Amino acid sequence: MTDLGSKRIVVTGGAGFLGRAVCRVLRERGVSEERLFVPRRRDFDLTFEGDVKRLYDTARPDVVIHLAAEVGGIGANMEQPGRFFYANMAMGLHLVEHARRHGLEKFVHTGTVCAYPKHCPIPFREEDLWNGYPEETNAPYGVAKKAIFVMLDGYRRQYGLKSAVVVPVNLYGPWDNFDPSSSHVIPALIRKCEDARRAGAAEVICWGTGSATREFLYVDDAAEGIVRAAEIMEEPLPINLGGGVEIAIRDLVAKIAKACDYSGRITWDTSKPDGQPRRGLDITRAKTLLGWGPRQDFDTGLATTVAWWREQK
Repeated sequence: MTDLGSKRIVVTGGAGFLGRAVCRVLRERGVSEERLFVPRRRDFDLTFEGDVKRLYDTARPDVVIHLAAEVGGIGANMEQPGRFFYANMAMGLHLVEHARRHGLEKFVHTGTVCAYPKHCPIPFREEDLWNGYPEETNAPYGVAKKAIFVMLDGYRRQYGLKSAVVVPVNLYGPWDNFDPSSSHVIPALIRKCEDARRAGAAEVICWGTGSATREFLYVDDAAEGIVRAAEIMEEPLPINLGGGVEIAIRDLVAKIAKACDYSGRITWDTSKPDGQPRRGLDITRAKTLLGWGPRQDFDTGLATTVAWWREQK
């Protein structure tokens, strides 16, 4: 087991939604501010190899936890498929290659549930990752992230690079991205319902049919799973991190409207896509290998997220 408190650690994306939570857990594990390095995009654009090399030369890490991603909801994936593939592929490619050159002790890669096949059996098991093509709207992002799974496996076998791979389901919680042009489903719906309530709007328009299902994981639970993988794993065996409850988008909207005290009409724009039909993860591997499971009750986590957003407003 790796004692992270004695290591120099780089957390890419460490200033973001998930990164804040991961850095907090690392500090709780005894990682000092002097040993924790969070690169900012204004200083290190990780899609450029020169910046990645400079990051390794500057921070001299023992462990890299790679959280940085260019990502968004269905709309953003449809508008920027090329950019999402390039940016996520480039970041992973350069970071892993320079980990090898630097002699890094361990590389931790955060994958995505978007890597799973579109019609994957429920619950998603890690063995099914390669049994089909991802849902089309998020395939460029999902394939780019999944390609790094293969790269890490090859680098472990050829170069001995120790690594870990986690596959989180949709995350939610305070500090999420609430930008309507790029946010995921929970923050997008919270913002819609809150804006509608404040404006006294009669209806909220939601994408799709509402029949698709999703599973959600509170950001603090995800952070704990990632840090445990950094401590325990040495092989890039994909490990699902899920919240344990599959919910239809229609029911999710009702929960969010209630949490936001919005009582107007919900209208479905069926000309817009649903995305992947169902999502629900098997987390047996996480329980067995990491001793990990989700702790946050979904309704409580949702209420906390709504309260945080109201404070920001």
